[in-house]
Amino acid sequence: MRVRAGAALLLIIVAAAALNYFRPIPAVTAPAKLPPTDVVPGTAPALPWPSQGAAAVAVSGLGFLASSGNEKTLPAASVTKVMTALIVLEDKPLKKDEDGPAITLADADVQAYEADLQDKQSVVRVEAGEQLSELQVLEGMLIPSANNLAETVARWDAGSIQAFVDKMNARAAAMHLTHTKFADPAGASAASVSTPTDLLNLGMVAMQNPVFDQIVAMGQANLPLAGTVYNVNSVLGKDGIVGIKTGSGFDTGANFLFAANASIDSHTVVLYGCVMGPPSLDLAFNSARALIAAMSAVLHVRRVIARNQSIATYTTPWGAQSDLISADDVDLAEWPGMVLRQRLDANKIVIDKPLPSSTVEGHEHLVLGDYALDVPLVTADPMYPPGRFWRLTRASF
Repeated sequence: MRVRAGAALLLIIVAAAALNYFRPIPAVTAPAKLPPTDVVPGTAPALPWPSQGAAAVAVSGLGFLASSGNEKTLPAASVTKVMTALIVLEDKPLKKDEDGPAITLADADVQAYEADLQDKQSVVRVEAGEQLSELQVLEGMLIPSANNLAETVARWDAGSIQAFVDKMNARAAAMHLTHTKFADPAGASAASVSTPTDLLNLGMVAMQNPVFDQIVAMGQANLPLAGTVYNVNSVLGKDGIVGIKTGSGFDTGANFLFAANASIDSHTVVLYGCVMGPPSLDLAFNSARALIAAMSAVLHVRRVIARNQSIATYTTPWGAQSDLISADDVDLAEWPGMVLRQRLDANKIVIDKPLPSSTVEGHEHLVLGDYALDVPLVTADPMYPPGRFWRLTRASF
């Protein structure tokens, strides 16, 4: 009886061990090491807003930062041409250093030129039968701010001025420019209105187009009939300013939508702003330069994650371990008082076969202002499945 009982017990032990061996290998997770939020040190500064008019500012990547708080809808004037150029370049894209298709000027273009000239608007001389490339028309519209070429390119793009204006307003609605309404492609109408924040958002989108970016940074251009034309942005190149567009001509004051390259902690950061309503362009320029200086003084670029930094760690019940490390350095422009939000998105893994090092097993999701980034996370070390002894003797997991 004892032999049978011993044999039975042995069979039970063997069966239990076999059952234990073939149980599924448990999945493992990697707990996060970084805090979910991190406040950028410092307090947001009091910026030198214009004493007359209103303004708003932003930074590349971070997006909108602040406004003067007294914005109201005003005529956009020639800053309207930023939307005109954006639509044309989206409808009929150009590559850098590409002229694009030829536009043959007709009697309607000459009549528009003569009417705008008579009205003392900003114009570039044209003749019927003259051919300008798409690039040249955009240069003439944006650099010397020719109203007649804005009308020419609108008719060429959409078939009529009204059809083009409809496109402008549809695009503004799609961009959530809720205080913006366009009545013409040049900004010659006081009914083409906007606010500093809306125009700021428009400018940041337009500057992502490399051809637009290239044109607004030019001090001059050469046109076949008009010859050399000069940029009405007289502070171009000063304080890092690389564009974007001026506007004036109404009794509501002058406008300046600007972009400037700033060297921040050995990194180039693009500062954006829009000033609307100062009595003159010179005052708008001065306000822009004061805002650029104030922003540059408080911005910093910080390495928030370093390449090979451990972000999380996998630890298995049988003792295998590997850190999840960042595959990249992440340097972010930071504005005082902003909140950096971080979230670990790491895979739950079952190691039933060897897992090599440098395997992507998740991302660290970062959000700062409008900037959002998923940083790839890879295994630092190889990980191997459990051995037979552990599988036979493991406790319940």
